[in-house]
Amino acid sequence: MLRAEGGRGASTAPAGEDAVRFASVVVIGAGQAGLSAGHHLARHGYASALTDPGAERSFVILDAERSAGGAWQHRWRSLTMETVNGIFDLPGFPKPPIDAAEPSRDAVPRYFAAFEEHAGLPILRPVAVTAVRRVPAEGGGAASASPAVSRESGEDASPANPLDVETTAGRWRTRAVINATGTWGNPVLPRYPGQETFRGRQLHTRDYVSAEEFAGLRVAVVGGGISALQQLEEISRVATVLWYTRREPVFREGSFRPEAEGREVIEKVADDAAAGNPTGSVVSYTGLLWTPYALAARRRGALDRRPMFAAIEPHGVREADGSFTSVDVILWATGFKAALSHLDPLGLRNERGGIALRGTQVAGEPRVHLIGYGPSQSTVGANRAGRDAVRAVDRHLGAQPAPQPAASR
Repeated sequence: MLRAEGGRGASTAPAGEDAVRFASVVVIGAGQAGLSAGHHLARHGYASALTDPGAERSFVILDAERSAGGAWQHRWRSLTMETVNGIFDLPGFPKPPIDAAEPSRDAVPRYFAAFEEHAGLPILRPVAVTAVRRVPAEGGGAASASPAVSRESGEDASPANPLDVETTAGRWRTRAVINATGTWGNPVLPRYPGQETFRGRQLHTRDYVSAEEFAGLRVAVVGGGISALQQLEEISRVATVLWYTRREPVFREGSFRPEAEGREVIEKVADDAAAGNPTGSVVSYTGLLWTPYALAARRRGALDRRPMFAAIEPHGVREADGSFTSVDVILWATGFKAALSHLDPLGLRNERGGIALRGTQVAGEPRVHLIGYGPSQSTVGANRAGRDAVRAVDRHLGAQPAPQPAASR
């Protein structure tokens, strides 16, 4: 059932799910980045498209989740606030005191929900965006006359024209999209020969609940990132763990200095994003830290890394050297990629699979901004990206004619 949430900015759901509605800006996703964008849009004078649909400048936030909290509400219960890498305060709304032992899946969603109520953001949930498309050019034959029109599709790519946002609850027409969909919805699931023959259990990080379900078993943990280490350490307390990675993990000696090194990492990721290169996880830029859980795993002998196996068989894996190892479970702690398939109709990706950015703005499509992506994956980066995207959108809309919500072309 469609619900409108967000305190003072909320309204009832539309009468007809086939209706086309208008918002100057559509924000997709209500995690840290999306909430930051909503906060700054409201500060810039954008009205709720739910309660004031005729406003000259309006916005709406579409969230696929059923409740506040973004992907945090799906984290495994043993991931406590002490273990997470840090949650930066949402803009103008400091976190209350939080018990370090409390599961992040409880504490962070509660904080996000309080922020939504405080800010009165116009959020519709659960609403999944299925596609974002350029509005077809009027007259059909105009495609050959204007360089701003795609010759293949007849879609009008002029920055002054709107975009169509197709969702599970109707369509929106908008002048700008701020995409904040994160990565949780796009897990990386490698394929290996014989994978379908395995008679044990296979699961991804996003399916992990607790170590207790693996007690007494032999578990292959695949992956070299932070989640892999956290889950490997937990499972190794109750089970036999075998750790597989494609490359030798790189552990940093000493602590990470956010002020100095964090800036360098962000610059590296930003350079990749500006060049249109696919951006990796934070660990791919920083290396792994000797965190308390990593040290605990090492003491327990669980960090005896193996090269990736060559194939999977019904009762285990065929090692790179040809030997066989029996396993009961394969945990694919292989990370996530940006969940952007709904933007594919816009053709934003280059031949390398990356999307070139100028700040938060897609280089080839000025109506679309990506936040919580690339250099803004961290919570502090997501906050800043939300602010920067709104500033850029404001400049862009200020240079365009006033929107005409009644013109349902």
